[in-house]
Amino acid sequence: MGDMSNSDFYAKNQRNEGNHAAGFGCSVMELRSLMELRGTEAVVKLQEDYGGVEGLCKRLKTSPTEGLAGAQTDLDKRKELYGKNLIPPKKPKTFLQLVWEALQDVTLIILEIAALISLGLSFYHPPGGTGGESCGAAAGGVEDEGEADAGWIEGAAILLSVVCVVLVTAFNDWSKEKQFRGLQSRIEQEQKFQVVRGSQVIQLPVADIVVGDIAQIKYGDLLPADGVLIQGNDLKIDESSLTGESDHVRKAADKDPMLLSGTHVMEGSGRMVVTAVGVNSQTGIIFTLLGAGSEEEEKTEKKVGTVEDGHQNTGKMQDPNMESNQIKVKKPDGAAAMEMQPLKSAEGGEADEKERKRVSVPKKEKSVLQGKLTKLAVQIGKAGLLMSAITVIILVLFFAIDNFVMQKRPWLPECTPIYIQYFVKFFIIGVTVLVVAVPEGLPLAVTISLAYSVKKMMKDNNLVRHLDACETMGNATAICSDKTGTLTTNRMTAVQCYVGDVHYKEIPDPGALPPKSLELLINAISLNSAYTTKILPPDKEGGLPKQVGNKTECGLLGLVLDLKRDYQPIRNQIPEEKLYKVYTFNSVRKSMSTVIKLPDGSFRMYSKGASEIVLKKCSHVLNEVGEARVFRPRDKDEMVKKVIEPMACDGLRTICVGYRDFPGDPEPNWDDENNILSDLTAICVVGIEDPVRPEVPDAIQKCQRAGITVRMVTGDNINTARAIAIKCGIIHPGEDFLCIDGKEFNRRIRNEKGEVEQERIDKVWPKLRVLARSSPTDKHTLVKGIIDSTMVDQRQVVAVTGDGTNDGPALKKADVGFAMGIAGTDVAKEASDIILTDDNFSSIVKAVMWGRNVYDSISKFLQFQLTVNVVAVIVAFTGACITQDSPLKAVQMLWVNLIMDTFASLALATEPPTESLLKRKPYGRNKPLISSTMTKNILGHGVYQLIIIFTLLFAGEQIFDIDSGRNAPLHSPPSEHYTIIFNTFVMMQLFNEINARKIHGERNVFDGIFRNPIFCSIVFGTFAMQIVIVQFGGKPFSCQPLDLEKWMWCVFLGLGELVWGQVIASIPNARLRFLRRAGQLTQKDECPEEDVNEENEEIDHAERELRRGQILWFRGLNRIQTQIEVVNTFKSGTSFQGAGALRRQSSTTSQTQDVTNVSSPSHVSLSNALSSPTSTTAATAPPTTGQC
Repeated sequence: MGDMSNSDFYAKNQRNEGNHAAGFGCSVMELRSLMELRGTEAVVKLQEDYGGVEGLCKRLKTSPTEGLAGAQTDLDKRKELYGKNLIPPKKPKTFLQLVWEALQDVTLIILEIAALISLGLSFYHPPGGTGGESCGAAAGGVEDEGEADAGWIEGAAILLSVVCVVLVTAFNDWSKEKQFRGLQSRIEQEQKFQVVRGSQVIQLPVADIVVGDIAQIKYGDLLPADGVLIQGNDLKIDESSLTGESDHVRKAADKDPMLLSGTHVMEGSGRMVVTAVGVNSQTGIIFTLLGAGSEEEEKTEKKVGTVEDGHQNTGKMQDPNMESNQIKVKKPDGAAAMEMQPLKSAEGGEADEKERKRVSVPKKEKSVLQGKLTKLAVQIGKAGLLMSAITVIILVLFFAIDNFVMQKRPWLPECTPIYIQYFVKFFIIGVTVLVVAVPEGLPLAVTISLAYSVKKMMKDNNLVRHLDACETMGNATAICSDKTGTLTTNRMTAVQCYVGDVHYKEIPDPGALPPKSLELLINAISLNSAYTTKILPPDKEGGLPKQVGNKTECGLLGLVLDLKRDYQPIRNQIPEEKLYKVYTFNSVRKSMSTVIKLPDGSFRMYSKGASEIVLKKCSHVLNEVGEARVFRPRDKDEMVKKVIEPMACDGLRTICVGYRDFPGDPEPNWDDENNILSDLTAICVVGIEDPVRPEVPDAIQKCQRAGITVRMVTGDNINTARAIAIKCGIIHPGEDFLCIDGKEFNRRIRNEKGEVEQERIDKVWPKLRVLARSSPTDKHTLVKGIIDSTMVDQRQVVAVTGDGTNDGPALKKADVGFAMGIAGTDVAKEASDIILTDDNFSSIVKAVMWGRNVYDSISKFLQFQLTVNVVAVIVAFTGACITQDSPLKAVQMLWVNLIMDTFASLALATEPPTESLLKRKPYGRNKPLISSTMTKNILGHGVYQLIIIFTLLFAGEQIFDIDSGRNAPLHSPPSEHYTIIFNTFVMMQLFNEINARKIHGERNVFDGIFRNPIFCSIVFGTFAMQIVIVQFGGKPFSCQPLDLEKWMWCVFLGLGELVWGQVIASIPNARLRFLRRAGQLTQKDECPEEDVNEENEEIDHAERELRRGQILWFRGLNRIQTQIEVVNTFKSGTSFQGAGALRRQSSTTSQTQDVTNVSSPSHVSLSNALSSPTSTTAATAPPTTGQC
């Protein structure tokens, strides 16, 4: 489907080909072929064909300094000629396709076939009138009732209910898809880019960029289109997303000026002229080669370079566990292979070295909840299959023995259809038991709950990019947070300075400073900062001035303004093109330097950076009259003690500004960085304040109450970090904790060879609260160390916040990565799971609340669902065995299934979170999904319901003085007796749904019930529907209308559930030691050996059963696939940032498990088998058996 739209796109472009009359000097094709060149080849071609970049800009009718004029007609013309900057997305599935997918459900297919056979047989009449007698009891009661014509009703009703189930499923899928596309487009619109138009720098949505625009690129950007570099400072690009080479590529206007969409700027800054957008950019071309269908796959499997061969079986999207290199594996048979996946316990195929390099950091293992649910669904499915098989066998045997053995009837040929009709009826009962047993509402509940949470979390400033991150957050035990911008307001203001041997506690009057020092200081700050950093007048009267760009630089520019000077005239005098050389800031240098050529031909370099680092490089300092004097090591120590430490202890960031003059002849070797960046003269030290956000201390206290440890990881000076940590409440004076800097951290965790040792990290991390002057590697090491640690019984679940490009690895390694929406670079957002749209730490606490709420919602639903399952299965089973007929008919069961699956999942999954969620400790990975309280509730309510139903079944006719409905012949009319049973059953479920709202044994189940309008409307809606079904359902629903008194009894018995709930709440849990391990997630590093083996056993059996084609019980998992599909649709994250849509293989966010975490040797071979495309069968069969 998508291919068509792409080829149309091309046809249009071809028509425009060579259309120079349109007024531009280059055609799309010329520009495309230009962009395919690299390095010197490109420089030569530019020079020869276009007369350099300037010539290219002329042909594209744009100015390298002022950009496009921005006239709408001109922009439209460019869009028409060169295309828009977007890659057409694949069309969403139509409703009919979704219906078709829902029909693929095995259980539904079986029901349909059974219903059709039942229909066919009901229209067959045995020849002759006597047939009825000789077939004995089998045909009894048919003719007398005159109901023979009504035989078709049951079949038709089953078909109708199947249609209902299918429509509901399809509608759910459709609305989910719609929601996520909406979210998708919102994420895409959020990506803006700096473009020069009419000599003004403006932020444009990526889709509005046109060919000929002049774009300003800077550290951390994801390039939205192809372009040619006009001017760059120290520019390094990560092109691994296109080339797979992990080394950063240096770009310069005279060496390699070609910039490609989808690549990341890792260092430096510059300006480029856009030459190709959308499908004509390099990324777009690759997409088009892959065809639109696979391009969607590209989106889905977020940043995975390879695409599954052949057509996409998107109906049941790949399990998020699929690693990039496994996507190449062809699926042997859609259904079986897809159904297999949830069983794989460990992923992470061993790829060749290069592949390994590219897949830099594997993402987390299967999310906690998914792991537990998969296991639970398998267990329930097995039980259900067993029960339904036994039911059918018992019914058939009973019938056969009763008729042919006890009553010694011969099998008459004319009776065959009647007998078959009986067998079909038995079969339908069996399938119905299975339908009720399998909790296929589970995936639906998970999906609804997650989708609902994600939607609501948007309001709490959490933009969730990967659905499961939301649930993982509820289990978080540690948060490693940045300081700047997350805990603080990121509004930097200079409050102290040290100039000319005087430490000013407030910004001094300009007259008090030595004029020479002042002049140098103003120039150093104005020129040695990114020209994109500015301070603009406030938006509102009386507001604070607006800071644009790097906030630390804004603080310094603010100092210039406080000294009654202006930085703009100085910048106008020396525009960016005239800067001779720029050493941009990066995490290794921790400083930034700019070289300018002075009028006399000599050079001057201005430098600024972290004070202790820049001071080390200073050999002179300006004295009180502005003259340089020698700056000895002991002066440095004194300065650190008297100036820097006191500033830092006030929680200030200290920045040192210095300069150095070079002779013009001979010109220094600018690439010899170590010699250039030494022998500086210090001008001043500035203390910059970044106040703590007012709401942070409270949020951190909440985290600590909720059992979450908050650690601060920052690049700042240790004293500054400690001061801020105390203000935030991360550390409390007098506690036993560690505050160390990166150097000390590395000294403690590395052995003599310099390798990181886990047991050394284990000695550090439990007490560590502040890690200062940390490099990105330290952050990554810390996160990895905490996650891999086995010293605590629960595996730690770590959340990390980050905003810089270099935070990427740590964000990826963490269980949940939070990127900053405002200050964050595109690279950080790319690696993250959740984007904080307001950069605020207190939003993380909201995420924890929502995460725990998701977990609780699923538990509530499970508690409700399993009670219904247990009761319905037992009733259908015993009823069938004792009375040869299930008291709950197939259609009634399907209705119950609809209530308990679709409606209940809606009602219970949309409970809003409350603050009380933050008052308990995290659940942890190996806490069973079904707690002992829930087990108690499920069994307790099950017992109550069974007692009521069996009492009604065997004594109901005496109690209500009505005809017994037991042992009714085939096609007899519905009895009041069985209608009462069905009605009471539904009433009990309705009231139990209210009980299910609380899972921690609370007494007040009505607490906050009106805060959830969805819940109320569903309960009342179901009640209304039930009245309609009982009073007017008639034959199809096997219901006889009831009078008011009987209705009151049904409701009364239902109400008993609430009373009984209070009784159950009074039983202490200590008595119920058994049934603890239902739905538990076992994992190697958390449980004794035998547990692990037991789990592997279970998986192997499951796989063997599958090989035998018993996919039936996988119905539950099948629906889990639906949920995964959503997770995946959503995984695409910021899917198409302009044309930068080709995702890096390196950031495979498929949830793979580190191979170190594999649960047992047999599974190591499983993951190996998975990496080679040929060995699919080996992968699906348990590797230990070696048979296929």
